[in-house]
Amino acid sequence: MPKARILIVGTGGIGTVSAYSLERGGAAEVTAVMRSNYEAAIRDGIDIDSVQYGQVKAWRPTAIVNVVPNVSKQNLPPFDYIVVTTKNIPDAPPSVSSLIAPAVTPGVTSIVLSQNGVNIEKPLIAAFPTTPLISSVVYTGATETAPAKVYHDDDECQKIGAFVNPAVPQEIANESAKRYVQIYNPKGELEVMYNPDVATARWRKIAYNGSMNPVASILGMDTPRMRMTVHVIDDLIVPIIREVRAIAAAKGVTLQEEKELVHAVLHQDPNDTAFKPSMCQDYEKGNLMEIENILGEPLREAEALGVPAPTLRIVYGIMKGLQVRVKEKRGLWEARFQEGNSYV
Repeated sequence: MPKARILIVGTGGIGTVSAYSLERGGAAEVTAVMRSNYEAAIRDGIDIDSVQYGQVKAWRPTAIVNVVPNVSKQNLPPFDYIVVTTKNIPDAPPSVSSLIAPAVTPGVTSIVLSQNGVNIEKPLIAAFPTTPLISSVVYTGATETAPAKVYHDDDECQKIGAFVNPAVPQEIANESAKRYVQIYNPKGELEVMYNPDVATARWRKIAYNGSMNPVASILGMDTPRMRMTVHVIDDLIVPIIREVRAIAAAKGVTLQEEKELVHAVLHQDPNDTAFKPSMCQDYEKGNLMEIENILGEPLREAEALGVPAPTLRIVYGIMKGLQVRVKEKRGLWEARFQEGNSYV
């Protein structure tokens, strides 16, 4: 049986571990899109310091490229799956759909979104209405510490299921998701499993990402110190978790009981390391942050459903302000009064 052709877009920490796991399983050949780390990977290969796989030195996937291939123009065989592991930042170009469009072959390719947030599939439905869209909620811990050098400190763990794409029969989308799990985890040795309840998995992750991530970013605090202060948890974190749970319920998604959910979120990180969530790390590095799909979309759902979310609204407003600061430093925002601004 021929190996599945898989394109991974965004080969940082999570993307690199995904590429390695897929090829290690023996059922896939991976083309990895690498940009800032391309030269290092071509020259020296990729080093992975892995809690799960040990010391992996000078590894290379089947192919390494620095741009998304144009399948038709380059006369390439179609990809069975395109796995997107980039940060999801719809408020800055390029969009995910425009980035991957050259590699999508209608009728053949399925798109796997290994990204955070809710409603991330909506722009893809508009761009690729007949393409199966697959959700991968990732709990793996992996960080790129230098170009083409990855520290993998938490075992592979993914929940995978199909999004609803109205023009794609659900059974076809489900089968594509199940096939991807089989390709990724052919021996059943990884905690990478099919989970048809996509919405619950994504809203459950928002309970953490929508609370601990932005508050840590605003305060510049690690999560143990946030817990040590007590009031940060009581006045900010717990209210956001409560609001996220209520928004999810209004969407028909039942999360854990509030007490259990709060306990799970607060005890997700260890107390003995000064851990800062990824959004906080991005801000401190001067990188754009994933605020729209983690904060903006839940808040827009709350507004549409009439669910009060006052804490989420304030935190989202502050995070948008911090995002503007990053955009200005990167030349993506100009400090001038735009047309229609009522505060001139």
